Amino acid sequence: MENPDKETLDNWHKDPNNWKWGIFYYNPKDTRGMVPKKIEWMGWTINFANTKAVLLFFGMTLFFIFVVTLITNHQS
Repeated sequence: MENPDKETLDNWHKDPNNWKWGIFYYNPKDTRGMVPKKIEWMGWTINFANTKAVLLFFGMTLFFIFVVTLITNHQS
């Protein structure tokens, strides 16, 4: 689905089948990389069905670990 309407997006968001373990959003039909969390006022999460979003998430995580490791080793 190229550009789903707001009603479709809301239905996807409310569908419990799109939430793994209640916290991870996984919907292959949804092309968005970032989606509102299940409790929307808590911020955003990634769509784990979107390969680009997952790669970006892991890339940022690895970069963060690398920076922390550099800082920790430099202080020794």
